[in-house]
Amino acid sequence: MDTLKTLLYFSIFKYPLTEEEIYKFSRLTSKELMHEEIDFLLQKSIIYKFDGFYSTINDIATVHRRTEGNRMAKNIMPKAFRVAKLITQFPYVEGVSLSGALSKGYYDNDGDIDFFIITKPNRLWIARTLLILYKKIFLLNSKKYFCVNYFISSSNLEIFEQNRFTATEAITLIPVSGKAVYTSFIKENPWTKDYFPNIGPFDSSTINDYKKAWLSLLLQRILNTKIGDFLDNFFRKITLKKWHSKFGHLEKDDFEIAMKSTKNISKHHPQNFQKKVIDLLNEKYDTIRKLYNLDLHSEHA
Repeated sequence: MDTLKTLLYFSIFKYPLTEEEIYKFSRLTSKELMHEEIDFLLQKSIIYKFDGFYSTINDIATVHRRTEGNRMAKNIMPKAFRVAKLITQFPYVEGVSLSGALSKGYYDNDGDIDFFIITKPNRLWIARTLLILYKKIFLLNSKKYFCVNYFISSSNLEIFEQNRFTATEAITLIPVSGKAVYTSFIKENPWTKDYFPNIGPFDSSTINDYKKAWLSLLLQRILNTKIGDFLDNFFRKITLKKWHSKFGHLEKDDFEIAMKSTKNISKHHPQNFQKKVIDLLNEKYDTIRKLYNLDLHSEHA
């Protein structure tokens, strides 16, 4: 019952889907099977249809919320691309993609613009620190349009946590810069196809490769030395120390996922949203099993 699993996942975000989106974000082997499942679920009142959208929530307000969010996302997208281009100019940044809700085509007044950033190897923490300093000094620490909370280096492109949440986040990225590293990222994460075999390849011809400003190139030249090696390790250590102090309430396993801080990965997700989403999804599966005796295999985090 993959139609239902897909709708349940997006119901966590109060985001109804079209038929095309249901098929896209599922393992369904044909659209005919999808239509059969939709008819069954509608007949049993497990899902509901409003104006061409399907949802497990019997409330047309979710459709209005989605369409307004889609409109706001379209309006904010040019600004998001400008910020992504700015981030690309920073030393050691090789590729920038839009992530989070905006990459799904949704934005509202309470949202942020999230960025997924790929850096050069062994310089991730320098790149991250410079971007955080820019945010603190010039944006007064506001993350509204500058949420830089996930970095990986181009030598470590495979996503370690492989589940429905991370697969969804990976395949909905909107790459803005770094055609080569984004292409490599897709190749290094073929497991996402296990979750979403119906999603076709991304058109990489739309990705730009911006030339860095002279100041950025000068900083890279200065830091392509043992000084850079020292600073990268130093920035990682002091950041990790700060996070251990600030988020010490997290269980060890949760901290290692939500605040992963290796040489080639930096995540700053103190709410551990990944785990919360998967746990909530499995709760929804349990409810469906009890109410309708439908077999939905649990997801892993």
